[in-house]
Amino acid sequence: MVEVWLEKLMASYNLDSINSKNSYAAQIHIKGELFENLIWWGLQSLPDEILVGMDVDPDSPHLTEVEDLFRSEQHVDGLFQSQGYQINEAHIVNRGNSFSVHHLPEDWTDDMFSSNRGSRAGRFTHWLHTHPNAPAIPSEADADAAQETPGIDMILGLRFSPEGPMPWFNDVEGTRRRLGEEAKPVKSKKSKRRKFGASKNLSVIGVAPSGHKIHEIQLIAFHKSGLAINVVLVDNEGMPYGWKDLK
Repeated sequence: MVEVWLEKLMASYNLDSINSKNSYAAQIHIKGELFENLIWWGLQSLPDEILVGMDVDPDSPHLTEVEDLFRSEQHVDGLFQSQGYQINEAHIVNRGNSFSVHHLPEDWTDDMFSSNRGSRAGRFTHWLHTHPNAPAIPSEADADAAQETPGIDMILGLRFSPEGPMPWFNDVEGTRRRLGEEAKPVKSKKSKRRKFGASKNLSVIGVAPSGHKIHEIQLIAFHKSGLAINVVLVDNEGMPYGWKDLK
């Protein structure tokens, strides 16, 4: 079961996705339980970023009524591999800094016929990497890495506390897609004194199993051509969270 607070955020995100659907060239559906795991993995791997390889279920195409509802006026057929199928599998492939995380380690490029990776030896259809305490906006390194992706690339931005050695980095330009409202300070009657590196009294949208307080989640997807891809967060039946409000 997905945490209730995250279900609400995913419903809000889906509403934004449908309201801005004509800004996208295609769509991809990802299951909420898998998305929740991605958030937990990202926080459990701090202070590193993680690279996650993802695949689709060939027996789980996008539901027609959902695909039609989110279909853009700028829709492009056959834009990427496995377009039209739900993402339902993910594996952590690497962890490191913003430059090293994109490289596939040797243990993911040998053993061509490993049973848990298939014959592609880690060459997954889709890829996702995290931006700890930084917005989900592609860097030059991210764009370069995307050129080797047959599907799409995704970035998961997480704002959390305690920050440790990773204070929130906000000095970057680009369009942001948030789950819920932007992190904002909350009024408090407590003393203004706080420990070095602590959160600036930000609103908390959820708490991870790792103990981190989550202040903001951002998620984007893009094709190697630079076209933006609309992400739809669905339940195990393939229906978007907040479906009643979306219709």
